[in-house]
Parts: sequence; structure tokens; C-alpha cells
Amino acid sequence: MPPRPAPLLSRLRAAAAVAPPASASPLRCGRGHTRLASPFALPPSCARFPRAAAAAVSPLVRRPVAGGFALFSMAAAASSATSVHDFTVKDASGKEVDLSTYKGKVLLIVNVASQCGLTNSNYTELSQLYEKYKDQGFEILAFPCNQFGGQEPGTNEEIVQFACTHFKAEYPIFDKVDVNGDNTAPIYKFLKSNKGGLFGENIKWNFSKFLVDKEGRVVERYAPTTSPLSIEKDIKKLLGSS
Repeated sequence: MPPRPAPLLSRLRAAAAVAPPASASPLRCGRGHTRLASPFALPPSCARFPRAAAAAVSPLVRRPVAGGFALFSMAAAASSATSVHDFTVKDASGKEVDLSTYKGKVLLIVNVASQCGLTNSNYTELSQLYEKYKDQGFEILAFPCNQFGGQEPGTNEEIVQFACTHFKAEYPIFDKVDVNGDNTAPIYKFLKSNKGGLFGENIKWNFSKFLVDKEGRVVERYAPTTSPLSIEKDIKKLLGSS
């Protein structure tokens, strides 16, 4: 008599009950990695969890999106601004400074560098101008930039120490910025859009200068080779001094 099928079916059912289905097996991220209970914990580069799938479900993808939105917002702010006073920048220690605090003052905004052939003459004359007119409503805003010949490689702390020690720079020195390219600081986008240079908007070198009136309007732009003392007459005119 042929065997009855029931015992075989029973054995198959018993085996299925003991072994979990393949889809429920815990995932691993390569050899030697910690066993993971959920695919959401796997890094995007894991072969078992393709990068495209990771981008679809991982909360990490929100970071570049948020960053891109922030950059878009800053660019929009630069394009809609009507005054230098509409901007907030970071000082050398990383603290935010609202430039509206300079309302009513004449500003000279300069991209500075510590190892440039123009460093000594510009820093010396900037300090002379500041000492002479600081009590009359004049302010210099210095923005270090390393985009020209890599001539400002130091940290913010080193830059400030250099300017203060060698040139007694008492005016504010801000966070290092880009003045050209994709990462141009919003304040410099505004300055350049209001006063283009001889060969276009881009800053040509260290110590380009923008003169800003008491209402925050950009009234003049000077080449890197223009000495600070040579624009003293323009500063005096905006200050209303004789």
C-alpha cells in the first residue's frame, strides 16, 4: 500500500513554522558590521540597500535640501535688499552682527588679506583714516578673503591678531568670506550688483573698497590699487565735514 501523504505535509508545515521567511531576515551592512533590525538604519552606500532607495526614505536627505533652501533664501535676500543695513554677517568669533547697527554712519567695506603686496600700505592707511574720522561717524568693515593667491590662509583669530599687532586695526574684522563665485557672501553680492567694476562685477583682488553712505547705499567702488588716503575727500563729503 502506498504511503499516505499526511505525514509529509505535516513535516513541511513544521519546518515552515520553525524557519522564518527570507524577507524577514535581519539585514547586514557588509562583513563585520553590526546586525541591523531595520533597513532604515543602513548607510546609503550599503549594497543591500541601494543609494537611490536610501535617498527615498532616509531623513538624512533633508539636510542638503534645507541647506539649499537656506542658500536660496540668502540669495533672495541679497537680490531684494535695498541697503547694506538689510544684512546680517558674522564677526571673527562667529557671532552674528546686524549691519543695521551702522545706520547713520559712513562705511568703507574692504576685503583684506595678510600676505598681499598691498597689505602694508592699505592696512597702514586704513588705520590712519579710522583714527582720524571714527569719532565723526566713520566705520571700516574688513572682510578677510582667501580667494586671491591664497594670501589670507590663517584662521580668524590669526587674522585679527595680525591686523591688531602690526597695524593697530581697531575697526571690526569679520568672518572670512568668499567675494566671488558660487559661495559669494550675500553682502558682497549686494555690493557688486550696486557698483560694478571696470571689467565687470567680480572683485579683482585683495583690498577692493566700497564706500557706503549713512543710509546704507553704495555710492562708490575703488580698485585694489587705490590707496585709502586718496579717497579721504569722498569720505569727508559723506560725513559732511569740511
